[in-house]
Amino acid sequence: ATILLVQAAAAAGVRRVVLFTTGVHQRPMPTELPYVVSKAALQGVTATLAAALAPAGATVNCVNPGPTDTGYADEETRRFVAGRMPLAARWGRPEDTAELVAWLVSDAAGWVTGQTIDSDGGWGVRP
Repeated sequence: ATILLVQAAAAAGVRRVVLFTTGVHQRPMPTELPYVVSKAALQGVTATLAAALAPAGATVNCVNPGPTDTGYADEETRRFVAGRMPLAARWGRPEDTAELVAWLVSDAAGWVTGQTIDSDGGWGVRP
């Protein structure tokens, strides 16, 4: 579905594509296999899509937003994750990710393509 959507977007003239992954490339997630497979596939196809669309001047990047407070976690999980976050001891906010995406789809990021960007408050490098 993602490939078909990107293909249709490119045909319509879209020049900036941002996919979303998770920290599957940072640490194993053995209890979440279906989720891992879907997110790893998006990260894995990013460079290939970027190469395919580059001749048309389009960029394709992938974002790993890390733990983001969208209201899904219970209070115990919220405290646990916040206590392990290296940067600011808090969950990411939706606006943290939105600001990165806004930059990636802007002309200022026109030289960035085929990348996975970990914007996760240090979650991937926690001890």
